[in-house]
Amino acid sequence: MSEFLYRATDRSGNIVEGAMEGRDERAVIDRLQELGYLPLSVDLPQSTNGLSREISLNALLRRTSQKDIATFTHELSVLLNAGFPLERGLTTLTDLSEKAPFRKIVQDLLEELRSGTSFSDCLARHPRVFSRLYVNMVRAGEVGGILDLVLERLAGFLEDTQELKEYVASSLLYPVLLTAVGGGAVTLLLTLVIPKFAQIFADQGQALPLPTLIMLAISGAVSGYWWAILGALVVGALAFRGYVRTAAGRFAVDRLLLRLPVLGTLIGKIQVARFARTLGTLIRNGVPLLQALTIVQEASTNSVLRAAIGEARTGVEKGATLSTPLRQTGAFPSLFLHMLAVGEETGSMESMLIKVAETYDRQVKSSLKSLIALIEPMMILVMGGIVGFIVLSMLMAIFSLNELPL
Repeated sequence: MSEFLYRATDRSGNIVEGAMEGRDERAVIDRLQELGYLPLSVDLPQSTNGLSREISLNALLRRTSQKDIATFTHELSVLLNAGFPLERGLTTLTDLSEKAPFRKIVQDLLEELRSGTSFSDCLARHPRVFSRLYVNMVRAGEVGGILDLVLERLAGFLEDTQELKEYVASSLLYPVLLTAVGGGAVTLLLTLVIPKFAQIFADQGQALPLPTLIMLAISGAVSGYWWAILGALVVGALAFRGYVRTAAGRFAVDRLLLRLPVLGTLIGKIQVARFARTLGTLIRNGVPLLQALTIVQEASTNSVLRAAIGEARTGVEKGATLSTPLRQTGAFPSLFLHMLAVGEETGSMESMLIKVAETYDRQVKSSLKSLIALIEPMMILVMGGIVGFIVLSMLMAIFSLNELPL
């Protein structure tokens, strides 16, 4: 038996929070329903080490994050499925929102809804929070009278997308920290330790081994001209940032990223998974294909794929199936194109797109796990080699000072 924390509403719409023991989440949910409550969330308490996967940087900064939006969407879908009117559901979520900025957004949605504005138009007035994809899916749900189902699917979409982002970020955390610590240690050796040895060697006036001379030259350049090196790095970063902000620069960088060995394949799979999941979710919820392609094109973060999606949209406008112009662009992998063609032939394109996204998500996680397992020992060897070379060059110089002339 485990203890679960729950949030629920009673039949009057009041929020109830507490803890309950149960075998699993399903058992706690069933028990709450027997007591006459409508469960909104049932979770295990956060781990005492503070490393719960529920914690994210945006949450710590008290800003509106994708997790906040996914939680809001899920809870609203639960309330609508239980028969709550939309206005009452938003009223309930106003009390549930823990962050003041997001609570204010929900309050604005409620006020705009009460003024006679449709829910999708209310969401569209907050473009920094609710994407065009989100708004169009809600609008399709309103038109089709299935808003609760659309919100449920949308919550699943947001949760899957956020889960992949968090997995990638957490997998890259250790290599980044290792690089930062190793780089800091090497910098301290070059700027603080080696200059002291350099003065000792200079006082002896004796010829030094070549590795020591190389290390002293590097140390002198870093400690004496650190300001120039730092300035060059800053100028280079600003110049690169300015270049990437241009259309041609962004396209060139994105194309280079996709062509990188190993890493390019991984980036491509992430982009294709996002494209497939977004397009499949839009089509499943009643958004027309051309409109869905426009939304997906705007949401794409890779300009190469964005251009390919634009070409595909033009082909679809001329009467072609989606897989044909996508194949002609050469920007999408064969597995994706074959599965998409099968979905078009069987009339289940949206389901096939979701399956493609799930397939590529699994491949991304597997490839990323293997890549990290390879990178970590390589980085340790590289950092160990650099530190070892520094130590060896200093020891060779010390031993040469102790040599007696024949």
